[in-house]
Amino acid sequence: MITIVLADDHQIVREGVRFLLDAEPDLRVVGEAGDGLEALGAVARLKPAVLVLDLVMPRLGGIEVAREVSAKHPETRVVVLSMHTDEAYVLEALRNGALAYVLKGSSAADLVTAVREAAAGRRYLSPPVTSRAIDACAERAPDAPLDVYDTLTPREREVLRLAAEGYTSTEIGARLGISPRTAETHRANLLRKLGLHTQTDLVRYAVKRGIVPLDS
Repeated sequence: MITIVLADDHQIVREGVRFLLDAEPDLRVVGEAGDGLEALGAVARLKPAVLVLDLVMPRLGGIEVAREVSAKHPETRVVVLSMHTDEAYVLEALRNGALAYVLKGSSAADLVTAVREAAAGRRYLSPPVTSRAIDACAERAPDAPLDVYDTLTPREREVLRLAAEGYTSTEIGARLGISPRTAETHRANLLRKLGLHTQTDLVRYAVKRGIVPLDS
């Protein structure tokens, strides 16, 4: 039996996906999460074979979740279920540990296949996502220079995502339970680490990384 945790901030999407997956005799949804931090907690607690994950979620984005799960819970395979067809999103998801990438407009059969393939340790991209994404990911040199994004702390990554979505330091502080001054300090630190200078730079970086969608 392949156990699954679903992570998507829209309950109606989770209900629909759960219905589809639970209809398969070899698949069983054992947990759900409505944001990134809940997803990490559910994976740690339930140890599913597969995490089906949206890319854009509150509190912690899907890319960061995939990265954390692949690093801390490698026994759980990550399947991204996203509306974004841009190859940059696909590459970033694969680069950060996802084994499969399925579009929300795909058929139920595509998602079921992706879950089974990922559980078996194999990559899967649903049409029309190009296989060039896999090739480009595979061609990356194993000794490539350190990505400066890796130097950001989890809190800095949260602040980066919220700042890119347009929240002020006061609003970020309220959402994360920290003071506005602390939020601004995190923002200054992440800008310095990433070599960014303006809000426009920050938004462009977040979009390029797939941290926020293109229309944010």
